Amino acid sequence: MLWPFLIVSSALLLWIRAVINKIRNANAHKRRSILQRLGVSRIDETQIVGFFHPYCDAGGGGERVLWTAIALLQRTQPDVARFAIQLSPSTLHFVMLNSRYLVEDSTWPRFTILGQSIGSVFLAWEAMLKLIPDLFIDTMGYAFSFHVVSLLGNIPVGAYVHYPTLSTDMLERVKSRKTWHTNSDTVSSSSILSRAKLFYYRVFMYYYSLSLRQASFLMVNSSWTKGHVDTILQHSDSLLDFLHLLPPFPLLRFLLRRKSHKPPSSARIVYPPCDTREMTKFPLGHRERIILSIAQFRPEKDHPMQLRSFQRFLQKYPECASSGDQPVTLVMIGGSRNAEDAARVEALKAMAREMDIHENVKFIVNTPYPDMLKWLSKASIGLSTMVDEHFGISVVEFMAAGAIPVTHASGGPLNDIVVNFNGLPTDSPETFAEAFEKVLDLAPEEELALRTRTRTWAVQRFSQEEFERGWDASGWKDWLPKRELR
Repeated sequence: MLWPFLIVSSALLLWIRAVINKIRNANAHKRRSILQRLGVSRIDETQIVGFFHPYCDAGGGGERVLWTAIALLQRTQPDVARFAIQLSPSTLHFVMLNSRYLVEDSTWPRFTILGQSIGSVFLAWEAMLKLIPDLFIDTMGYAFSFHVVSLLGNIPVGAYVHYPTLSTDMLERVKSRKTWHTNSDTVSSSSILSRAKLFYYRVFMYYYSLSLRQASFLMVNSSWTKGHVDTILQHSDSLLDFLHLLPPFPLLRFLLRRKSHKPPSSARIVYPPCDTREMTKFPLGHRERIILSIAQFRPEKDHPMQLRSFQRFLQKYPECASSGDQPVTLVMIGGSRNAEDAARVEALKAMAREMDIHENVKFIVNTPYPDMLKWLSKASIGLSTMVDEHFGISVVEFMAAGAIPVTHASGGPLNDIVVNFNGLPTDSPETFAEAFEKVLDLAPEEELALRTRTRTWAVQRFSQEEFERGWDASGWKDWLPKRELR
């Protein structure tokens, strides 16, 4: 009974190897054609670093990391060309990926993280068919793509991880049956569904860990993310390990094997860059009574909490309403990526009207960067309500601009950014509201001293120069193979 399986497996293996060789052979012509179009003279000596970031135009903190990293490579590595981002036509080629819809939330209304992970595999396959670089760096968080890159390209893989696809915090919320944007009320209220979701997460965590271990180097944006990623890298499951001894897993392991590959045991913290040069020019005194939120209109940013907190604040301090003598305005600036985000904005506007606070709330969607800077220069408070924010680059921007941050006491803001200034337990509408009142009621000299301290800390720790030093210290250049004549 074993012979038929061996015959089929051998035939399948030979076919897969033939497909891979065909893709790799075709790549030599593709890379030569691309480099010729870019005007590169030393084609056989030029290396290509592929940045995998399908949402490079989203305008968030992750995209700032991407652009800064590419600009650094352009300045310091003249013999390296990049693809997937259009930055400088002289050294960059932009590879269009048509299957991006496969990683959209809307494509996977159920089993979203699994669906998006599977979608990223197909997206990476498309990318590799169009161009195989010499080094692949994922800056989006699609760890499952690493298998495709290793299989088709047999090249080193690195990643800058903004947040883990699945974290132990998410597991704990399912275990405790806590309703969250990643754990619906339908699931949390059912013992059977909660157990089923825990099993689903168990299987997903196993394969997510295997995927991350395909990398040669890993960078993360905060100590919170590092703690989770390091835990995931060490994750094991004896039952699933045993099941992987059974067919067809041995064949898959053979296909995905990598010579002399040593999985990373931990990730390196490289804090995201914040371009504070313009922000540090803003005067620290005479700020307007503005509470400013800067966050993409995504569910995890928890914009409804901001409205509830602001409603509580106006109820407690009616003189701060539009009809009062000390009006305060909540300004919500954010990017809208797609129809789902646009629908969330409309729902938030409706919520503000229902709460009767709409006259004190402004929604500014997809605003140009100079306009955002104007709001930062005027705001008294910078608001972030996301629980377990992986880093919080907008919080750094608040501090550099002189806006006093009021953030949820968790994740990156708690552990890395406002550790010396945010002692408030900001985890409910009431405590956020109290924080608003406390900041707006500061004595002028105390207010100025606090704004000065926050700006100094932000500029020293989270500058673009610090990011560039950390990126280079990650050792990514050690994984860039020498080009051979093809």
